[in-house]
Amino acid sequence: MDKVLTRNVGVDNSQTIDVYRSRGGYEALRKACRMEPAAIIDEVKASGLRGRGGAGFPCGVKWSFMPKQPSADRPHYLVCNADESEPGTFKDRLIMEEDPHLLIEGCMISARAIQASIAFIYIRGEYVHAARVLERAVAEARAGGFVGRDVLGSGWSCEMIVHRGAGAYICGEETALMDSLEGGRGNPRLKPPFPAQYGVYGMPTTVNNVETLACVPLILERGSDWFKSIGPNERNTGPKLYCMSGHIKRPGVYEAPMGVELSQLIDQYCGGMLHSDRKLKACIPGGSSVPVLTAEECEGLKMDFDSIAERGSMLGSAAVMIMDESTDMVLVMERISHFYAHESCGQCTPCREGTGWIEKILRRMRSGGGRKEDLDLLESVSGHMMGTTICPLADAAAMPCQSFVKKFRHEFEHYVHHGRSVLVAS
Repeated sequence: MDKVLTRNVGVDNSQTIDVYRSRGGYEALRKACRMEPAAIIDEVKASGLRGRGGAGFPCGVKWSFMPKQPSADRPHYLVCNADESEPGTFKDRLIMEEDPHLLIEGCMISARAIQASIAFIYIRGEYVHAARVLERAVAEARAGGFVGRDVLGSGWSCEMIVHRGAGAYICGEETALMDSLEGGRGNPRLKPPFPAQYGVYGMPTTVNNVETLACVPLILERGSDWFKSIGPNERNTGPKLYCMSGHIKRPGVYEAPMGVELSQLIDQYCGGMLHSDRKLKACIPGGSSVPVLTAEECEGLKMDFDSIAERGSMLGSAAVMIMDESTDMVLVMERISHFYAHESCGQCTPCREGTGWIEKILRRMRSGGGRKEDLDLLESVSGHMMGTTICPLADAAAMPCQSFVKKFRHEFEHYVHHGRSVLVAS
């Protein structure tokens, strides 16, 4: 498959509007400005585009939840979720740093579809360089008539604001993001009401991920049939960015068709395992918040939403972490638990107490003080966290814990009985 999402990556001065336009940029926005908003939504629905931020919800369907018409006292807003904070994920950063105008064009087309008057790009605070690149690109787009008043002479106006967060994992959750965008503490909100009815400043709002929005110009440029032709079926369509890390020779962001096999990503895209004499032991297919898969579960695995769900995990943000035989799975789980204990906002008791409790048990186990009842306790604590909180952070901490203990129980038991990793010689 020819590169489309990353076609401008590596091109000299790819961040500038002149280079972007010379390669066909903003023609899709020009086309969108001649279309009715409902027609744009229909085209995106027909493409089968699903959200690339983790949940995989159909993009066009999400847009259709917005009220049909904005009003003077009920304007519509679009929010681009650029708070890429899932461990192992770095695909959105690539787009923002190397091809910012693709994201801007995607935001503007999407804003046109939902009839928004302001498009916010909420970017995580640690992405300093990406924020500066975006701010320069937005200024160029505004000067060129692609952002602001009377976009391309269409009579439709839409401003764009790049807003930097303060750096918090929880602000990747759409309602916590909106609280932060409004100037408050990034705490998740109860739903309903959903953002389409009560979002930023209480107005109808749609929140989409960077990669999702970057796909939109391609759909208008090449058509929904072209987008659907990429991928294994109509529920898993289009090109996809995979963040490859761990025990592989060439980690990085790779564009491949949705549904590419994991073995192909490892061997053809990434050059194989880092140490050729070590076999694959486990894989986290969608960021640290999803269940781990064993080597056996990875055999013949297609990297799409439904195929991974059938194996008991999730595609998530497509942050693929590869682990070979030298990996201490208890150590990996301890590090994951530390992250979620640190990032819990503390609003919900099961998450606030549960994430810290899991970390304490694993830290004690790793230091040689494990007890035989600890494994059942880990499963119990994580089980009581699932589905009991306002946002999915508790689930994000609990699901890896449950899967690690279940699938690599012998390694946890070895720590309990011997006070050390099964990989350490006696």
